[in-house]
Parts: sequence; structure tokens; C-alpha cells
Amino acid sequence: MAVKRSGVTRLYSAGRVAFRSIGDLTEREKKYLLNEVLLVKGLMQLLMKPRNKQRWTPEDRAELRVHLRRLSNISPYLIVLAMPGSFLMLPALAWWLDRRRNRPGLGAPG
Repeated sequence: MAVKRSGVTRLYSAGRVAFRSIGDLTEREKKYLLNEVLLVKGLMQLLMKPRNKQRWTPEDRAELRVHLRRLSNISPYLIVLAMPGSFLMLPALAWWLDRRRNRPGLGAPG
């Protein structure tokens, strides 16, 4: 015979599952960010070549493109980490982006 679970027990269980999934998400994103940052090694030396009166070779330019694409993928993380108070501004930023998307005449959906 199955035992009925009370609402509190179900709520507690759902909270544990949600907390675990948030923890997994955080861990996955942390690993992704760390991996991307480690792959950008050598970017400063590459950027300083023209300043040191050296020219970029075609291989340097290709590597520079790869580094810049990689940085553009993690730029939202960098903005939140680098700008003072930016973490507190995330709700305002989300509202503003949504407001722009729903403005008539700008190719808004619907």
C-alpha cells in the first residue's frame, strides 16, 4: 500500500531537487568559464606585437579572431563580474532589453 506524502514533504523534496539543479548549473557554468579563460592564454602577447613594432602574421590574425570570438561568448559573465554594481543592475538590463524588443516598428515578433 502506498503511503501518501504530505504537502510539506513534497515541498521539501521539490526544494532539494531545485537546489541541486541550481548547484549543478552553477558548477557547469563555472567549469565553462574557467575553460574559456584558460584558452585565451597568450592574447596579451599577441595584442602587444604592433606596439613592439612587430607585424601580425596571417596565423596571428587567425588566432586573434579565435580569441576575440571566445571572449565575446563569455562577455556577459565578464560584464557582471567587472562592472561595480552590475549584478544589481541585471533586472533593469533585462527589462530594458525586453522593452526594446517589444517596441513597434522594430521587427518585433507578433
